Amino acid sequence: LNPKSLAFPLRFPGPTFARSGAEADEMFHPDTQFLIDRWADLARAPNVRGGIPARAGIAPEDFGARLPRTFLIRGAGPRSMLRLAGSWLEALHDRRLAGSPFLDLWCEASPALVVPALNQAIREARPVVVVAHLGPAAVQAEIALAPLGDADDRAELFPGLVATASALSLAEGES
Repeated sequence: LNPKSLAFPLRFPGPTFARSGAEADEMFHPDTQFLIDRWADLARAPNVRGGIPARAGIAPEDFGARLPRTFLIRGAGPRSMLRLAGSWLEALHDRRLAGSPFLDLWCEASPALVVPALNQAIREARPVVVVAHLGPAAVQAEIALAPLGDADDRAELFPGLVATASALSLAEGES
C-alpha cells in the first residue's frame, strides 16, 4: 500500500442525517449516509423494539459495491470482536481480520474514540459516525457504526462502513 495515495480531505457533499436541502452540504460521505439511511428505514419498522432493528434486517447484498469496506462486530466494549471484515479492510491490514479484536482495525490513538462511540450508539439507539485512523498506514477515514439487535433484542451487533476517498481505487487493485 502507498500511504500517500490513501490521504483525503474530509469534506463530502451530500445529505445529512438530520437535515436536507441547502443547509445540509458537506456533512457525511455518501456511503456513511447510506448506512445511516438503511438503518433508519429498519428502525421505523413496526416490529422494532427499543429503537434497535434486528440483525436479520440487513443482508450483505444490501451494501453492493460497498461490501469490501464493511465489517460486522459483536460487542461494544474493548473486547469487541470482528465477525466479518471486507476485502478492502483486509488488504489495508495485509491479513485476515475475522475473529480479531475490533480494536485491531485502528491505529494506536483511535481506540479512545471508537469504544465510546459504540457505547453511545447503544445508549442513544442510533448510528454514530467516527473520524479515526485505520491500520498500520494510519489511513484517515469516516466510519459509520450502527447498532443491531441480536436474538434477544440486545444491541450486540454493529455493522460498520468505512468511507475514504481512496476506497474505490484500492478495491480495484491499487497497491
